[in-house]
Amino acid sequence: MKIIPLASESLGVRSLALYLKVGKTGILIDPGVALGPKRYSLPPANSEMKALALAREKIQEYAKKAEIITISHYHYDHHTPFFEGLYESSSVEKAKEIYTGKILLIKHPTENINNSQRKRAHEFLKNANPIAKKIEFADSRAFDFGNFTVEFSPPVPHGREGSKLGFVLMTLVDDGRKSVLHASDTQLINDKAIEWIIEKNPDVIFAGGPPTYLTHRVGNVRDIGIRNINRIIAETNAELIIDHHVVRDKGYEKFFEELDKRPLTFAEFLGKESAPLEAYRKELHKLEKGEDVELPKGVQKFLKELK
Repeated sequence: MKIIPLASESLGVRSLALYLKVGKTGILIDPGVALGPKRYSLPPANSEMKALALAREKIQEYAKKAEIITISHYHYDHHTPFFEGLYESSSVEKAKEIYTGKILLIKHPTENINNSQRKRAHEFLKNANPIAKKIEFADSRAFDFGNFTVEFSPPVPHGREGSKLGFVLMTLVDDGRKSVLHASDTQLINDKAIEWIIEKNPDVIFAGGPPTYLTHRVGNVRDIGIRNINRIIAETNAELIIDHHVVRDKGYEKFFEELDKRPLTFAEFLGKESAPLEAYRKELHKLEKGEDVELPKGVQKFLKELK
């Protein structure tokens, strides 16, 4: 199995897009990308917009190679919507390019879903139904493609139990030699998600970590996240790749250091240094005004490569 992380916070954008290739079949998981419209009361910096354009190009490129596309939930950093979106780098044309002729295995649009995502799912299906090869609602189901299976968890909370953000699906791809679990926006802070992950005991886990940058709003997710991730480390032999919400926090490295085994970010899995642009948005705006700022080496490298 070939594993290619496509976009995430450590690669400069909001996403958890992942491409897998099993034999000749490509599987694209959560093909969305976005930028936070406001962080530190600031809009995205120019460098973030450039990173968004690059991530969008990569998602479009790998969508062409994929036969199967999975969508864990209907936030725009996890699927590409059928509208012109500035901070999603989306359009009707780009969405059609991704979904036309594909097998779509997606979160149920009306069950275990909040109002916001129900509306988004309705819009998505209205446009995707005429162009997709096949659409299956994947909650709690498994699909056998001959030389590999794709299995989905029951709907689990987007974050903590009782989250107003609704529910997500986790995705497990197993070719008999290696199994990869995409834990989506569980944030590794609810028991249902942790139990399913441990039960499946995958070889590799890609997950969004807890939103420690929002502790003032969502409570002490840091300690819950450390406890749960350490449980996964103790009860599985999985290689851990953790990114997304936690990497929006400048202190994510300290969080990683508190774990019993340090995970990788998407960037590190690819052999690169992490470039969490959103976490350094204030500094990026100052830099663009010609001011001197201190930035991590990974961010500095990323900015040079953008030029």
